[in-house]
Amino acid sequence: MTTMAHDASSGAAAPAPTVQRSATSVGLALAVVSALSFSLSGPLAATLFATGWSPGAVVLVRVATGALLVAPFGIAALRGDWSPVRRSWRVMVAYGALGVAGAQFCYFAAIQHMQVGTALLIEYTAPAAVVGWFWARHGQRPGGLTLTGVGLAAAGLVLVLDLSGAAPSPVGVAWALAAMVGAATYFVINAHPDTGLPPLTLAAGGLTVGTVLLGTLGAVGLMPLTATSTPATLVGLTVPPVVVLALLGLVTAGLAYVTGIAAGRRLGARRASFVGLLEVVSAVALAWLLLGELPAPVQLLGGLLVLAGVVAVQQGEAATARRGEPAPPVAVVPTDAP
Repeated sequence: MTTMAHDASSGAAAPAPTVQRSATSVGLALAVVSALSFSLSGPLAATLFATGWSPGAVVLVRVATGALLVAPFGIAALRGDWSPVRRSWRVMVAYGALGVAGAQFCYFAAIQHMQVGTALLIEYTAPAAVVGWFWARHGQRPGGLTLTGVGLAAAGLVLVLDLSGAAPSPVGVAWALAAMVGAATYFVINAHPDTGLPPLTLAAGGLTVGTVLLGTLGAVGLMPLTATSTPATLVGLTVPPVVVLALLGLVTAGLAYVTGIAAGRRLGARRASFVGLLEVVSAVALAWLLLGELPAPVQLLGGLLVLAGVVAVQQGEAATARRGEPAPPVAVVPTDAP
């Protein structure tokens, strides 16, 4: 069963400290796995872009493959009881429309008008937006350490993405901000256990909705879909595109979304969103290992600042919990979550 911790509105008793610490440790591990899995998507997709694939086609196949892989497990997780789906289908639609399809479509629309690094920086202000949302909507004021972490992570992102000479267009900024809203929605919905949806079911539903919406955007011509059968080069090896697509679907969609949801329910949206920033740092490192794109010293410094920011937010949220102040809803699911 799912219990609530630090949810001022529910009035439920907090779990024992040992259980809470265990859930937090597991949540951090899951969040890191999710961030690392997501970060692999860029280097893998780049090998397909080099052979003539369009970004939209890669994203559609990635999400669709993830949906096919996760759907059987999502159905099994319901254990024959479909009432959570009937109660929370709107959450699944919002998750798929904003957190999956919306974030990715808006990001690819943004990079048609601006540099990739600038678009990523704007999209990855999502953790700060999550902090602001809980402050404005629920009165959950972040502590000093959390705010320090926000500042460190923001400075680190600027350095990691190396925005020298960037001059974003207003249209690109608007699309990137829309992508940020989608990313923030992803973190907020992930952290809400009161939907009654098992993490696997939410992931399967969201990926399915995302597939339908992305396919529709491609069908009406709003998202170009171009694919080729040209072999891709991965870690110096020539492989069929289906191998890269399988990795994209299994690791960067299926595994990434499932572990992200499970992490959010244990950590809450604020902490999970900041751990998610490791995706950017990991993407730079993987591009170095897989594609030979050596990061500049300033990017390495930025990575250290992002890590310091994540640690500061983690410590700040832990201090808030120890003081018994209201914090974002956190689900402690010690037995039945993946």
